[in-house]
Amino acid sequence: MPDHLYAVLAAQRVLPVLRDTDADEAVRHTTALLAVGCRAVELTTSTPGWAAAVSRTAPLSDVRGRPALMGVGTVTTTAQAETALDAGAAFLVSPYPAPEVRAVAVRREAVFIEGGFTPGEIASAVRAGGAAKVFPAHVGGPGFLRSLRAVLPEAVIIPTGGIRPTEVPEWLAAGATAVGIGGGLPSDPGELAAVFGPVAFAGRAPHGAAAER
Repeated sequence: MPDHLYAVLAAQRVLPVLRDTDADEAVRHTTALLAVGCRAVELTTSTPGWAAAVSRTAPLSDVRGRPALMGVGTVTTTAQAETALDAGAAFLVSPYPAPEVRAVAVRREAVFIEGGFTPGEIASAVRAGGAAKVFPAHVGGPGFLRSLRAVLPEAVIIPTGGIRPTEVPEWLAAGATAVGIGGGLPSDPGELAAVFGPVAFAGRAPHGAAAER
């Protein structure tokens, strides 16, 4: 599963991070994303009823009939990790180093994208699971990511935090495997489709993962 998920993220290039007001809104937003070809979506534990939203969206497929890969972010405790996986989450994401979540992921053979900011934290996450979330990414900027990529050339690196959709190409050029976007995604179906279209960021080879087949 890790290699498959990472390939999906490398092909998708943008990982939506949904912080909605309730489960129904999270389901609506996820359904809209799946309808434009986005497979991997991250819901967060800050959304009331998030576990129910995961249960309702995990069985869905995208517009091409590919199974959705629903992740849960802002996971920082053992209980949250267990609940997310029981609800059908395909992967877990933390905002910072979370050893207790890592332990659950290892025990249940789940994908865990662990957050970090310092080079040591990011390298530790990569050694454990092959991937790391850089948060808050806007503090270091694309230049910081370039420095990380130089010493972690094979890692799956997902910068998240304070990044606008229009800035995604710059982060990809700096070495991001995919870019986490927590706000600013368009609501218009046509504009949303352009973000996830197959030619949206054409001409760039994905970092840190084989291409999705």
